Parts: sequence; structure tokens; C-alpha cells
Amino acid sequence: MIQNRVHVCDLREHLGRTVTVCGWVNTLRLMSKVQFLIVRDNSGLVQVTHRRDGGPLEAQLEALTPESAVRITGRVLDAAQVKLGGLELVPEAVEVLNLAATPLPIDEHTGIEHRLDWRFLDVRRRPAPQLMFAVQTTLEQGMREYAYAQGATEMHTPKLMGTASESGAEVFELGYFGRSAYLAQSPQFYKQMAISAGIEKVFEIGPVFRAEPSFTSRHATEFTGVDVELAWIDGVEDVMAFEEQMLAHAIAKVADAHGEAVRERFGVQITVPTTPFPRITMAEAHEILNQGGWDPEGTKEDLDPEGERSISAHIRQATGHEFVFITHYPVSIRPFYHMRPAEDPSVTLSFDLLWRGLEVTTGAQREHRYDVLLRQAAEKGMSHEPMRDYLNAFRYGCPPHGGLGLGLGRVLMVMLGIDSIREATFLFRGPNRLTP
Repeated sequence: MIQNRVHVCDLREHLGRTVTVCGWVNTLRLMSKVQFLIVRDNSGLVQVTHRRDGGPLEAQLEALTPESAVRITGRVLDAAQVKLGGLELVPEAVEVLNLAATPLPIDEHTGIEHRLDWRFLDVRRRPAPQLMFAVQTTLEQGMREYAYAQGATEMHTPKLMGTASESGAEVFELGYFGRSAYLAQSPQFYKQMAISAGIEKVFEIGPVFRAEPSFTSRHATEFTGVDVELAWIDGVEDVMAFEEQMLAHAIAKVADAHGEAVRERFGVQITVPTTPFPRITMAEAHEILNQGGWDPEGTKEDLDPEGERSISAHIRQATGHEFVFITHYPVSIRPFYHMRPAEDPSVTLSFDLLWRGLEVTTGAQREHRYDVLLRQAAEKGMSHEPMRDYLNAFRYGCPPHGGLGLGLGRVLMVMLGIDSIREATFLFRGPNRLTP
């Protein structure tokens, strides 16, 4: 670390003293008598004011370009006329650590796709994404805190698999020493193996890969998933209760640490949700939506984005709550390993969590009985042989369990009012984007 460095946000504590500031050249105004330089670090902006005197400092400042990395040593003075904190830095020494090329490839008018080509500059130049990543860090910390407090073990499962994890349609295939391997589209099977291994509560925060040719504002081919699995549950309600408490804890932590900054930068009020969250069955959701003319042909089994937004709006109007669990999805649109209630085997003990109309989580109680799993897999037309290792985990006393998978980027989108998953990710990956 650079010795005696002072962050811009702390300069007022050093009035009258000589300090060192490190940052990037934000803007330059080179007047006939005075050279003005705005320097930006990750805590704010400061004006550097140098009266021309024909000396070496004048030449150094004259040669600077926007976004050059600099180290400036100077005296901190009160300057009521300066809008940036009412102070200025009068330079005594300027060190150019890295002169930026000119012109810059992006500016404030550049569209998102071109900005993504230069994401490091995009993030560096805008306070909003920097705040977003600080929020992401606090959010993850809050979820981990809650999981640890509940006695959960953090696991790191393989992302290379010898067989397609759930179905062959949405996985990436790659060469692996003369045979095929696949990128994991979920840690699902490995979480369940951990449960069978006697680790009662498991969670993981890590990469998930989906080979979906989706070009929507909420889909990505690689994203960060938050996955949880809980053993010895009485039912799927235990899983939903775990998630709502985990989210309430994490959101409260974000509100406490960043609420004011988020209001200022994103214009969004972070509201800590009350628990429990509302719950309605898929059948009830269909009934409510159909009354509003959502599916006049009666052909939709799942909720489309319009349906998710509409049912969330209905719940918010009825209860004041921004979250809602949709439960009991039909067997036809859920994986074979979701448990089915004995009283109605046409549905699953599963759920999606919607937040302000966007699906952020899918979860369920899993089927832990070996013979039932075999039957349900066969009903889906799935061969047992590729899943032999997975199925073996249920042959020797696997307990009742259930879990969930949450998309971290989607949670950030909703929390901060971001329009696209592209903005809620550092380096986005989609069907048309593998760079930078």
C-alpha cells in the first residue's frame, strides 16, 4: 500500500496539512492562468488547483489525459467556492503512474453493449456499479452469516461433470481427455450427495452455467448461484422459512450499510421485508390471473414474465408485500427429483420466489426414496444409467431434505432497480458474449 495515502472522502480531516492522494484524472480544465484538475478515487472527487508559474508542475499537469493514474502530494485548503466538498488540493508533487491513451473508447453516452466491451472503464468511471458491488459483498456476507448461524456448512462442488446434470438440453459440452464433460448447470445433485454424506445443512455460492439461447434482460449463460440444502426437514415449508429469514437478514444488513447511498445513487429505498412472506399455490395464482384475462386459452402451465409481474402486483396490493412464494407447481414442469404429495401426485412440493415480479429463486422438497426416484425418472423418460452415481446416494439411508437455488444477479437487479442482468454482473456472459 502507498504510504500516507489519504482517501478523498477523508481530506477534510487533514485541512492545512500536506497529504498524498492517489486516483484517476476525472477532468481537466487548463486555463490561461490556472490549471484545474479533478481527481477521482473510489471514495469521491477532489479539485486540484495549480496556478501557472512556468515550473515543472505546470508541464506535468499540461501533459495529463483523462483517466490517467496519478499520485498527487499537496496541501489541503478550505475553498468555499469549490463545489466538491468546499476544499481544494494545491499540488506540490505530481507523479504520473500510468498515462491513459486518448481518446477514451467510451463516454457517458455510450450504449450498454459497447460499454460491456470496456467494462473495466465503465465500472471505474461510474459510481453506481462500484456501489452495486459493495452492496453485493454485503448481501453475500449477510446470507453467509445467517447460514453459518443456522449451523450450515459451506461447500464447493465440482463444476465439471461426467454426465449432464439434469437434462442434456441446457448444458455446455466440452472435450475432456478424449471424452465429453459438461459444465454444471446446478450444484443440485452434489448438494444432495452432501446431505446423504451426513452434512445436515449445506450451502454454496458459486458459478452456474446454463446453455440457454435466451436473450432476455434476466438470463445469462453463467451466473452466480446461492444454493442451500437442508436435511431432516418436516416439509417444503422448512425450506421457504429458511430462505425468507436469510433474505430478511441479508437485506437488513444492506439497508444498514448502504441504504442512504443506494437512495442517492439509484433512487431506490431498500425496505427490509417482514416474515413470513405470502404464499399461494400455482392453482390459486392461475385463478387470480385468469380473472384478469391473463391466459384466455387456458394453455399455460407455468407463469410467464407477464404472469409473474401481475401476480406480484396483486399480492402487493392485497398484502403490501413485495415477495411471494408460488407453490405446488405441476409435475410436468418440474424435475423428476421434486417430491409429490400423496394427496395430489399431479403437483410437486416446490416453489418459486418472486420479488417485485421477477423470479429470483426455485426450491423444493426433494424425493429421497430410491424406488420413488426411479419411478419418477422413468416417467420423465430418463435413463437411470447416466445418473447411477446420483441415484446411489439414495440407496443407503438418505434423510428427507429440500433446498433452493437463488440467482445473485437477479436479487441485485430487483434490490437496486437495475433494468438488465448485464448491468448486475461484472463481466456478463450470454449467447453472444464471451469477452472481455
